[in-house]
Amino acid sequence: MAQNSADGRSLRGDIVFAFGLALACALAWLVRDVLLLLYVSALFAVVLTPVVRFTSELRIRRWQPFKGTAVLALMLVLVAGLVIFGFLAIPPVARDLQQFSGEAPQRLPQIMAKLKTIPYADRLDTAEIMGKAQDLASQGATHLLLSIRDWAGGLFRIAMGVILTLYFIAEGEHTYGWFLSFFPKERRDRLDKALRRAEIRMGKWLLGQGSLMLILGISSTIVFLSLHIRYAYALGVMTGLLNIIPVLGAAISISIALLVAAIDSWTGVIGIAVFYLVYLQVENSYLTPRIMRSSVDLPGLAILVALLLGSALEGVVGAMVSVPTAVLVSVLVDEYLVQKDVPAASQQVSESASQRVSKSASQQVSE
Repeated sequence: MAQNSADGRSLRGDIVFAFGLALACALAWLVRDVLLLLYVSALFAVVLTPVVRFTSELRIRRWQPFKGTAVLALMLVLVAGLVIFGFLAIPPVARDLQQFSGEAPQRLPQIMAKLKTIPYADRLDTAEIMGKAQDLASQGATHLLLSIRDWAGGLFRIAMGVILTLYFIAEGEHTYGWFLSFFPKERRDRLDKALRRAEIRMGKWLLGQGSLMLILGISSTIVFLSLHIRYAYALGVMTGLLNIIPVLGAAISISIALLVAAIDSWTGVIGIAVFYLVYLQVENSYLTPRIMRSSVDLPGLAILVALLLGSALEGVVGAMVSVPTAVLVSVLVDEYLVQKDVPAASQQVSESASQRVSKSASQQVSE
């Protein structure tokens, strides 16, 4: 009778657990955007924590200027960089756009006349093309006005992500200890060591990604200057910064650079296209696998697969956090799932020890 009641309680407990798990999964699906924002913020906090720690330990003789204010200093540097870039890049672009809009009615017929010199382009209807261009411009303006709300929502999520990242950096140890408290004490130490190893390797990812961004930014600036592309320095800086977004960042940079180059000459367009084709091949086949492998200690195939999966699941955000996530998964899999082979020497020692134990036990039995 007692056994039946115990089985009944166990069955009810299993049913309640199944319903609770289903409810938790449904709730997680409903707030998946918030959970993704929390995960990305925590991941960037882990990546940026070594930078903050290094900044707080900087010394000028006996004076530590950023002790206790390293997070604030990091935020001020980022904001100052964005403001300086905006002041240097936006005014000339706005001035040229204003000038171009004023000269567009006179320049468009000249552009169409040049196009007609191209073979088979003389069959184009100039009036029809100009009408479609005006319709496209009006539709683009309407779409821009309608998408202001989406842009506002995206900027709000970015701002919240930055704030959450700063909070995770400032209160990271407390949050980390609270997370570990959910696990039993006998398993807590092992998990802590694994996560500490993952933190070190994920911190090195920033160094590798920064190297890729620096290489692309410098090489792009040199190419832009040699081709006499306007806004060469601004385009070079933007190209390097956007390279933090794998694949898509390069595509955006290519599109903007080609549009700017097309304003002046087709030679610049061809030169930029050739440069990016060559660079993308070199980066994807040589630079990314080697630099990332030396930084995060992952095979090149694993890095490429992580980039593909991340971009397929969550687009730009997924591609940005794909490599650090792959590092975390790799460390946890290596710690808990991979069955490591026992070295031959230790195996022989254990076998000899077991033989001695069995021999002493047999002697005791005979006595």
